[in-house]
Order: sequence, then structure tokens, then C-alpha cells
Amino acid sequence: MKKWEVKKTASKGYAIGPAYVVKKQEVTVDTASISADQVDAEVSRFEAAVEKAQADLAELAQENAIFAGHFALAGDIAIHDGVVGKIKDELMNAEAALMQVKDEYVVIFESMDDEYMRERASDMKDVSKRLLFALKGIDDNPFAAMKEKSVIVAQDLTPSDTAKMNMDLVLGFATEEGGVTSHVSIIAKNMAIPCLVGVGSMLEDVKTGMSMILDAGKGEIFLDPDEAMVAVYKEKAEKFEAFQKELESLSSLPSETKDGHGFSLCANVGNIEDIKYATQFQIEGVGLFRSEFLYMESDHFPTEEEQFEAYKEAAQLLGGKELTIRTLDIGGDKELDYYEFPKEENPFLGYRAIRMCLDQTDVFKTQLRAILRASAFGYIRIMYPMMISMDELTAANHLLEVCKAELKQEHVAFDEKIQVGMMIETPAAVMMAEEFAQKVDFFSIGTNDLTQYFLAVDRGNQKIANLYNSFNPAVLRAIYHTIQAGHRHNTKVGMCGEFASDEKASKLLLGMGLDEFSMSAGEVARVKYQLRGCTFEVAEKLADAALKLDTAEKVLELLENS
Repeated sequence: MKKWEVKKTASKGYAIGPAYVVKKQEVTVDTASISADQVDAEVSRFEAAVEKAQADLAELAQENAIFAGHFALAGDIAIHDGVVGKIKDELMNAEAALMQVKDEYVVIFESMDDEYMRERASDMKDVSKRLLFALKGIDDNPFAAMKEKSVIVAQDLTPSDTAKMNMDLVLGFATEEGGVTSHVSIIAKNMAIPCLVGVGSMLEDVKTGMSMILDAGKGEIFLDPDEAMVAVYKEKAEKFEAFQKELESLSSLPSETKDGHGFSLCANVGNIEDIKYATQFQIEGVGLFRSEFLYMESDHFPTEEEQFEAYKEAAQLLGGKELTIRTLDIGGDKELDYYEFPKEENPFLGYRAIRMCLDQTDVFKTQLRAILRASAFGYIRIMYPMMISMDELTAANHLLEVCKAELKQEHVAFDEKIQVGMMIETPAAVMMAEEFAQKVDFFSIGTNDLTQYFLAVDRGNQKIANLYNSFNPAVLRAIYHTIQAGHRHNTKVGMCGEFASDEKASKLLLGMGLDEFSMSAGEVARVKYQLRGCTFEVAEKLADAALKLDTAEKVLELLENS
């Protein structure tokens, strides 16, 4: 028997059955140059491949919305011009030009700090593969031989791969690569299929038909287990299924503790498709709409009309529930193909987010006008990122008032009482929380950056990854200080960082007084179960005890034993 331990659980549960190893068809790309008189033919061949790929993707998009994004990517003008440019200027054949452009985009995506954006490299690879196969006239289905219920084992799985699966035969997924925001992870969460990603090298040991146990709770995989182990895990699987049914039964119950203390559970989203997915769960709204994806998925700064339509659709999908739109948070690890950011020694501390918006006021006003116009169609809130000073808040609000005045003069409807809040993600914002709370309607604590900045730990640096810990007493006290400052001035305080969905932290945060927990939609039911199972009085005592401790280890020990 062989065993793997895995750190990335994309979707919890147990899978017991035979393995089905996905073997990808390898395609060799000829790098030979073409002659000048072949250029037009190569361009035509590439454009025919784009047309074929888009026709296939348009059909797939009717069943799965993610392919609408792939359809747009396949016809993206920047990619098209990049490939055609290499054919014309460098006399590259269409396949070689496509692969080089693909590699350039993948490098950009994979260098980003945000995991969600890193996973978009997979979309680029998938669409490029589809275009390459169209160029070569290849039809590939790695699941053609799958005839029985199995655990899928693969290096990675793309949307195109999953579209070819018979999902009724899928017991679970185990991939060597990928992250918890990858497409296969989202599919697994949506369909409640156990999934472990980032497993590492395992394909050399696994053969199709070999018996497997996938424990996507503890994060373990067993190859060729004995009968006794199989019996143990079958019992675990039955208990897990019963627990999932219990979670489902909570969906219609109010978000409140045993003693009636209410809290709000919201989703973090990046686009319209994320909202459609999130509305399948019992959420109170969207606590974070990452508006930068509208900019990153475009080849130009989105117009007011383009943004308005997106925000309007988002608000209407939520049917009057909260939609908190974070204004453009670009820069740092998130770049735009059509805008050149200045070269900086440390872009995470540089020209980004609200700093860029207050400098590029035309871009900022376009977004603010679009959000205001959309607010006539639902409950929308505006949230500024990366604030460090009252001057920034005053300047942002001044531009907002200018936009309101313009819309009034144009007789355009908007919510004149629209709420305005800010992210708390810098030490400066924490220290000024008392003053900020008197000027905004709400706070949202971004623990990903707050932890990084407060502890001076680069969360992408593996050498010091052990130091990045939101349970560090300094971070916990910063969170508590922010909540208390907000409440003293009737300012609601939420959290949209990953810490909000940490089951070990949920009661602690509730006891600190956190009003809103915003997270990946698939995590909402588990946090609701945790919080409905306790009293606010107990949570307050837990928080009081934790805030007196001086190490993260002691805090975690307290939480484990509570």
C-alpha cells in the first residue's frame, strides 16, 4: 500500500473505488519558420482554428457558463494580434506562434500572488490546447475508455476535460497540480465530489483499475488498501454523507447562535458566473465583488456602459440582497495588458488600488458612475481598497459626490443613500480605525493582506511561510481593535479574507463581535453549522481568553480544546 498526504483539499468527502488515470495526448509543435509567401495562408489557418474553437465553445457554453469565458478568450483581440503579429513579423508558423503567445500569458498569470488569478493560467492553457488541436485537426477524448465509477487521477484537469466526462461515473478527483480555485475544484465543490489538488508526483505509481481511497477531509490518498481499511473508510463515508444532509437542513434556518445573536454569511466573487454559483447556497449576499476581473478579462479599460451592465446583472441576480463592490484593486501582482504600470522595487507597497484610482481619476469616475447607476437595480455598497489615510477617503468621497451630482444633472436614477465602506488591510487603517469608523458605513477586514503587512511576511515566500499566520496574537488584536472601533460608532464590521472561512476561527471571530463573514460560497454551510452550534456568550468568553495569549500556538491549542 502507498500513501500520499495532501495540503490542498478542494472539496471534502471520501471516494473509494478503482482509479482512472487520465492520459493526455501529446502534440508536437513544429517550430520551423515559414516563407513570406506563406504568411497569409498561416493567418487564415489560425483564424479558421479560432472559428472552429469558438463554434465548439459556444455549444458548450449552453451547458456550462465557464465556457462563455473560454469563448471570449479564444477570440480575444490581444491574443489574436499577438499570434498574427508573430506570423507576419517573425515568420513563425501558426502553431509555434500560438504556443509562444500562450507561454507569455501563462507566465504573467502564474507570477501573480492571488491564487484565483494564478489559476487563470489554466484557462489560457486549455483554450490554447483547443486552438492547437483545431489547427492540427485532432479530436481528443481521454475519457473514452471510462466505463465504471472511478476516482479520476490526472496531472491536471481543464474545463475542456471535464466537459467530456460522464459525471455519473466520477467518484472523486486527485490531481498532481492545481489549486483550490481551479476549475476542477469549483466543479467538485458544486457537485459535492471529493477532490484533492496539488498532490504532487503520483501518476508514476497509479495505474487504471488499481484500488484507491481518497480522504478529502484529512487530506490523504491510499493506493491498494486492504479490506479492513476499505471497511473503515466506507463507514466514514456514510457518516460524512449524513453530516452533509444535516448541513443542507440548516440552509433555511436563520443565521444566528443558540441564544439568538445574529450574523451574516456572504460570498466572495469575481464575476457574474461566480454569483450564479453562489446563489445556489443560502447566502445573505455578496460581501466582496472583485471588480478588477472586469478589467483583467478585457483588452481595454471597461466603459461605463460595460461596467453598468455587469453590476446591474449582479444586483438583479441577488434579488435585493447585499452586493458589495470593491472598487478597482489593480497593481501589485495584478496587471493589465493594455496599461503599463511603473517598474517598482516592491509593487505590493506601490502604485496600486486606491492610490492608482485617485491618480487616474477618469478611470475611477467611470467605475463610480457605473456602480451608482447599477444601484438603482438592487442593494449595492461601494468599498474602497488599500486605504491608509483620511486624505484618501476624503478624496475618494469627493469624486463620488461629483459623480452623484453629474448623474442628478443628467436625470439618471441611483441610490442616493448608497453605503460606502472600506477595506481594513493595512496597519495604518487599523490604527486609524476609530477615525475611519466615523466617516464610513462599514468595514471589511481583508485578512490576507492584513496578516502579510502586519507581520511583515511575504505570503508568497515559501522560506518564511511558517511565519504567515492569522492566529498570531498581533493579528488577532488588530482584528479586535478594528471591530471595537467600528461598533463604537455604529459601523458594521465584516471580513472577506480567507480567515473568515476558517472553521477554527469562526467562533473566535464571532466572539470578537464580527458582524459579517464573507467567503467562498461552498464554505458557508460549514461556518453556519459552527456558529449555530454555539452561544454568543460562550464565543465572547473564548475570544476574551484567546486575546490574552501571546503565541499563535497557544491560541490554536485553546481553540482545539474549546
